[in-house]
Amino acid sequence: MTTTTLAIANQKGGVAKTTTVASLGAALTELGHKVLLVDLDPQACLTFSLGIDPEDLELSVHHVLTKGLDPAEVIIETEDGMHLLPATIELARAEADLLTRTGREHVIKTAVEDLEDAGYDWILLDCPPSLGVLTVAALTAARGVLIPLQCETLSHRGVGQLLDTVHDVRRFTNRRLEVWGVLPTLYDGRTNHARRVLETISATYDLEVVEPPIPKTIKFAEAPAAGRSILATSRSNKGAQAYREVAANLVARATRRPGK
Repeated sequence: MTTTTLAIANQKGGVAKTTTVASLGAALTELGHKVLLVDLDPQACLTFSLGIDPEDLELSVHHVLTKGLDPAEVIIETEDGMHLLPATIELARAEADLLTRTGREHVIKTAVEDLEDAGYDWILLDCPPSLGVLTVAALTAARGVLIPLQCETLSHRGVGQLLDTVHDVRRFTNRRLEVWGVLPTLYDGRTNHARRVLETISATYDLEVVEPPIPKTIKFAEAPAAGRSILATSRSNKGAQAYREVAANLVARATRRPGK
């Protein structure tokens, strides 16, 4: 299997994007895959949630993207067995630094290519909650984009903007980019409303809904405090199980699609 680079993107915050990256990474690792997570959010939530204090780091993804540092020098192995390219608050400056740079859309793609010999099966890109330079660069580097979405009426308003950005990236910097679908998060299956929102999204944007939906559970809030993913802290929890099923479905999709 070649490396599959997947961007997890939604410019709206609070949709369990970082939880999704950490949990899918852990689930793929459980399946025996070699996984790299890339934290592209200046708030460094992914880095923190995997037990690493961003303030203790001297090197981060910022140095890879703006100084050309070899990503292999920055990667950390987490307790869950995944590898992490961590972020710090310095990444907020990277957005400004990159704005005036030629080829800025390709900085993450270049970093990913530098890791081609590292044998990763999956590289998951945790995009910032915006449609700025870093998100565009992540989409330029990715083979697919997965959109975590809270099942509430207002939460899908930004999907159209994100899809416009995906369309532009396809036209100008990455023709092979595919939308892998919407992943329903914070899902309360007891309400008709949540199911209707899903149907609306599917019909309005002609997007595949990735199954199963990720249920709402307090265990997701508890996992980052332990510095582990929910798959380690609450192995049999229904949320952990849902991410395992989604991971298996993503693997099936990656193996049936041609190309890298």
